[in-house]
Amino acid sequence: MPPLLARLLRTDRVGVGVPASSKAEALDAVLSRVTCQPGVADPARLAADVAAREALLSTGVGDGLALPHARTTAVTETVMAVCTLAEPVDWDAIDGAPVDLVVLFAGPEAARVSHVRLLAHVSRVLSRASVRREMSLASTPDELLAVLVAAE
Repeated sequence: MPPLLARLLRTDRVGVGVPASSKAEALDAVLSRVTCQPGVADPARLAADVAAREALLSTGVGDGLALPHARTTAVTETVMAVCTLAEPVDWDAIDGAPVDLVVLFAGPEAARVSHVRLLAHVSRVLSRASVRREMSLASTPDELLAVLVAAE
């Protein structure tokens, strides 16, 4: 069986050097990579639920990384996207640093355990500075996806 991130991500769900001048624009950019996926039943609801989760507590976890996520009725299966940003944006991150790597995922409301496991897995993979650095150097979605899959 392929690694978890390889199952959830494809190159059409990956953006490299995405222009965004704010957290809202960055969220829109990463959301746009999942809203047309088959597992998304209600794109507007997904965007609202991700924004509501972000309003509770910033998902800027530090070291230039944000992990926006939500459990929501808007999806029928877990969906995921990742973007590197052309320029870092303020995200109210825990360390105060701007964000240039955004990994978004959303799972069904009832999938609490698998959602928490995915959050832990992504956090573990991206806790390594070398992985984040290689991702930032990727010049194509294929390269970025290869870095993530190799890091698993």
